[in-house]
Parts: sequence; structure tokens; C-alpha cells
Amino acid sequence: MSYTRGGTVDRADVGALVQSAADGDAAAWKSLVDGLGPLVWSVARSHGLSDADAHEVYQTAWFRFAQHLGRIREPEKTGSWLASTARHECLKLLRASKRWTPTDDPQLLDRPSEDRTPEESVLDSEEAAAQTERVRLLWQEFEELGERCRQLLRVLISSPPPSYQEVSAALGIAVGSIGPMRQRCLRRLRARLEARGTK
Repeated sequence: MSYTRGGTVDRADVGALVQSAADGDAAAWKSLVDGLGPLVWSVARSHGLSDADAHEVYQTAWFRFAQHLGRIREPEKTGSWLASTARHECLKLLRASKRWTPTDDPQLLDRPSEDRTPEESVLDSEEAAAQTERVRLLWQEFEELGERCRQLLRVLISSPPPSYQEVSAALGIAVGSIGPMRQRCLRRLRARLEARGTK
């Protein structure tokens, strides 16, 4: 039986996947990692860890999950369990290192294809430069938001989108506060961008 749709786990099937994985079903384990891995990764990145530290948290969270696989009380809430475990590992690592490392740089755009005409390449280059500048300004203003806003928005943009229960477990925010806080953070970011003439 396939538990995935388009490479992401169907959260309605998480409980069944956990049971199957506990019984030794490698395909079920792969579906869990493929489907919930982005959530775990986004939690690690939301705490401002370096790539190496984020990878360590990611691996540790899955290792802990494997250790407890047969003892998970509510397998259907595995996403929340993983998010909470990843958050705990992030905080433990940050306490141990006593440092924050900035990590989120704007993604670079692909270079224009070599088989394009010179005119097309120039136009593409100008558009790429403009887009890169827009992205740079966006991240610059994003970094000026408060730490809680940055953490929340980073987790919420993960793919597939986490449930509010998973966000709550990852960041320690009450479920009922997530929506209003998200709106406030986005309003602040939009206002900062509009003040700079960026949309």
C-alpha cells in the first residue's frame, strides 16, 4: 500500500506507517522520513543553527525516533513528537555551544542557459539581478523581525506545511496563538518592505 502522495506523507496515514515501520517495513520507514523529514529540518533551521549543527539535530531526532519506534503512545502524532524532539535537541546544542550562527542566505538564481541569444542573456541577467536584490531586501528585513517571528515563519514555510500541533511542539507556542502571531509577523514584514518601496 502506498502512503505517499507526490513525495509527501499523507498525515492521515502516519499512525499506520509508524506501526508498519515498527514491524520492520522499510518502505513505511522511508515514507515517514520522506514525508516528515522537511518538518524536522525546518525546526533545526528555525533555531539559527549552522548547516553542520542542523544536520546533527536532524540525524539525532530520527535516531531518537528509531529508538522509541515501538513505544510511541500516539503514533498518529509522530510529527509533533519529531518536532518536539528536534526542538529539544536544538536547545540542548545551543546551550552547549552558547552561540548563534546566522545561516539563512538568499538562494542564488540559476545562471542563464548557454544556448540563449546574447539579448536574452542580457535580459535574463538584468531580471536575475533585480530578483536577487528583491530577495536580498526581503531577507534583510526578515532578519530585523523579532526572534520569535523569524522562528515561526521559518517553520511555517517548510514543505509539506506542518500542522499547528507540530508547530506548537517545535516552538513551544500555544496552538491558539500561532495564527494571530503569524498574521502579526507577516504584517510587520510587509510594512517594513513597503517602507523600503519593495513589494
